[in-house]
Amino acid sequence: MSNVVRDPRPVVRKFLARPQHEGVGATVRRSIGRFELKYFDPFLVLDEFSVSAPAGFPDHPHRGFETVTYMLQGAVRHEDFEGHKGTIEAGDLQWMTAGRGIVHSEMPASEGTQKGLQLWINLSSKYKMIEPRYQEMNNRDIAEASKDGVRVRVIAGEALGIKSPIYTRTPTMFLDFTLKPGSQIRQPIPGSWNAFVYVLEGDGIFGHARSSTVSAHHLILLGSGDGLEAWNRSSKPLRFILVGGEPLGEPVVQYGPFVMNSQEQIDQTIEDYENCTNGFEKARHWKSDESNVVFGY
Repeated sequence: MSNVVRDPRPVVRKFLARPQHEGVGATVRRSIGRFELKYFDPFLVLDEFSVSAPAGFPDHPHRGFETVTYMLQGAVRHEDFEGHKGTIEAGDLQWMTAGRGIVHSEMPASEGTQKGLQLWINLSSKYKMIEPRYQEMNNRDIAEASKDGVRVRVIAGEALGIKSPIYTRTPTMFLDFTLKPGSQIRQPIPGSWNAFVYVLEGDGIFGHARSSTVSAHHLILLGSGDGLEAWNRSSKPLRFILVGGEPLGEPVVQYGPFVMNSQEQIDQTIEDYENCTNGFEKARHWKSDESNVVFGY
């Protein structure tokens, strides 16, 4: 990927992600996967979630895509029907490939409010029924770089000369930027990819220097070009994520936590889940330690 941005991508759409209820008693700000933006190929959902015990996301299934959980505050306890369990703490990453099927729970693991991001990335038809896998990184192991008032955490992809070891089956970049007041960045993005920015804190200018300011909890979709240009002209730090991915260009049929290419495949998935077959065998006798509710998020 070239390090030079000659044709910055403009902002083509902007949304405020308003709070809504999800799971059991949890609150999410959903920006992708809502009525106005059902799908931004290859991205299915982006949630900024906020959850306090006893609320959470009890036992529920997934098939046909990946979930990326990036914690911002507090911690979430994860457990699945394969016996995989652990705690995702502030700054930690879990990149879960659901593939042919996972049933799991995600519940608060500490006092107070747990906050984070969850991104759903679609899988191409040839990968939808692969075996599930996890890629997990602790806060201290995520690659970071700083230059000229800009700090970046490289969740996936490459920035400021450093690369993430995360393998992205659907080619993806996921960068967590913090810009000090008065700083700016130019970040290359492959020209064929779709890309967006989600602002976590502060106020920023994106795309072109004369663009209007974008504040926290806003999603902006970027148009065509070879990269992102962004400025922090405020007196406080600006934090945002930049996410890009290679479009799959395939049909998408979604039924809640199942994402396939046709209605027939969705019908089969529901049958597999209800009958505990074809990837969901271990769901028959499994229940998470903390969960008494089946289905949910």
